[in-house]
Amino acid sequence: MSGNGTTAGDDPLQTAVWRLRSRACWADAAALLPSDTPAYSLQRAGLMVERCLYTERGWEEAEDALRTAEAQARTDEERGAAACERGQLAYAATLHGVRDRADEARAALGRAAALIPPGAPGRALLDFRRGLLAENLTLSPQAARAAYRRAHAAATAHADPLLLSFTWRHLAGLALREGELTEARHGFAESLRIREELGYLVGTAPALASLAETEPEPEASRLREEAGRLFRLLGGVPTWLARQLTPPTPGAATA
Repeated sequence: MSGNGTTAGDDPLQTAVWRLRSRACWADAAALLPSDTPAYSLQRAGLMVERCLYTERGWEEAEDALRTAEAQARTDEERGAAACERGQLAYAATLHGVRDRADEARAALGRAAALIPPGAPGRALLDFRRGLLAENLTLSPQAARAAYRRAHAAATAHADPLLLSFTWRHLAGLALREGELTEARHGFAESLRIREELGYLVGTAPALASLAETEPEPEASRLREEAGRLFRLLGGVPTWLARQLTPPTPGAATA
């Protein structure tokens, strides 16, 4: 899921949804959304899918929200967006070991690629998610980097800073694995800067922890301690960050 965060032009509903989402209150954010339009149904499904990725729970609620979005979709872009969320849910279930749905994830993202035209805003998020699949399930870093770069360029063109924070982060993770420390540090720092500017609290702790992997002591420990403080503040979300904080491990985090 993507989104610009809050800006002066946001309507009160979207501002409230963003504030809840950024504080790991996805179910509360989804409850604010009406259920009578495809756009709101897609947004609700995206929130529920994101909750699964960050908390490793809420799978049935996400499936229900996704089925509603799929049923209400009328245009190719709406159907493509729903397929993109379907692929992300299957990816998350596979990544977290709930059930192997890798084939479903590939098929759904492929279907989304056939429905969302090049240049459409939703294409950037789709390319990013195809990168996640290549990096973490297919284990193809070259394909992942190409997908992340396409997503990065499109997120820049469509002024989507939140998605940019993700593309910076994952490109930096690939650079770190290849020993490109300066490039990795720059990417992780950019990701952290954007998330702090947006107030994306649930994504700030992972960004701090990743930047810590590129910094010498005592800065690395300071960043890791701040990440741990935010992690505890949010009740242990994202769940997978615990493995990176204690003990610290090399490599980028999951999402």
